[in-house]
Amino acid sequence: MNNNFKSTVSKTVFNVAAISLLTVTSAGNLAVADEGDWPSGPVNLVMHTQAGGSADVFIRTLAETMEPQIGQQIVVINSPGGAGATQMSRIRSAKPDGLTLGINTLSHFTGMLTNLNGVFELDDFAWIASAQEDVHIVFSRSETGIESVGELLEKAGNGSEKVSVGGFGPEGSTQHIAISMLENEADVEFEWIAYNGTPDIIAAVMGGHVDVGISNLSALKSFFDADRIQGVGVIAEERLEGLPDVPTFAEQGVDIDTGWVQVRGVFGPAGIPMETQQQIADAFHEAMRSEHYQAYARNAGVTDSWMGPEEYTEFARRISEVAKGELEKSGE
Repeated sequence: MNNNFKSTVSKTVFNVAAISLLTVTSAGNLAVADEGDWPSGPVNLVMHTQAGGSADVFIRTLAETMEPQIGQQIVVINSPGGAGATQMSRIRSAKPDGLTLGINTLSHFTGMLTNLNGVFELDDFAWIASAQEDVHIVFSRSETGIESVGELLEKAGNGSEKVSVGGFGPEGSTQHIAISMLENEADVEFEWIAYNGTPDIIAAVMGGHVDVGISNLSALKSFFDADRIQGVGVIAEERLEGLPDVPTFAEQGVDIDTGWVQVRGVFGPAGIPMETQQQIADAFHEAMRSEHYQAYARNAGVTDSWMGPEEYTEFARRISEVAKGELEKSGE
């Protein structure tokens, strides 16, 4: 993955988010739409990861506020497999009534250009709202694991054997691209080991099956607090408030594009009426303003994102076009 891809994708994320932020600021605080009612529930939220992953923690936390807000039950269904394919199949085939939704990440967009190319297309879905941006953390097992970025690169560069990295999804996934950035910057090569969710990544790291893992703080926090894992480095401009003792890659002398972050949003099957999509987006965003959710979000080190249906659909198309062009150039 070349440097132009990193830079262009980073600018795309920033520009679309900035436009959306200006829209929210000018419109004032978001509230659930007055026109009509939320579709009669329960609302099924299908996840592409196992329980305990970063996206799973996000939606279960948000649901605690959102359920009483919309007056309906929210049922979280974990449907991992195929790097998102199992979940996406369930979403695509659902009725477009707003009662079957999913949480997507940036890997949904890159996946449709790589391992899921020809299986799913952007137009198979309604891209309803963005919710989070989340930085990446490289971590290892406590006491016996790799302790710093310098040690990681030294071990990867000694030529004896590849250092293994566990993360979500196949080559071309969001986390894999973050590791590719490190490979390009440091001129090293890692062995990528794909998993279906953060719990499997953590288990592999703690069991010594991979040298390091990569994920996000929301799913890792309890393991850090219990001293079961240790941070190698954070791909961010500053240290995370919820993980103040782990230095950034830049602090350790490695300059990686900190604009490459995980993006989480809400999507559903194609054909959901725009009014319903807006009601769903407003409900999610209103719940995100709650004190309960904000306490979780700040502790987890995530940044709120406020794109609605039009902005998020535009974001999906733009990020996919950027990725497609650069993947073609690199021959992937």
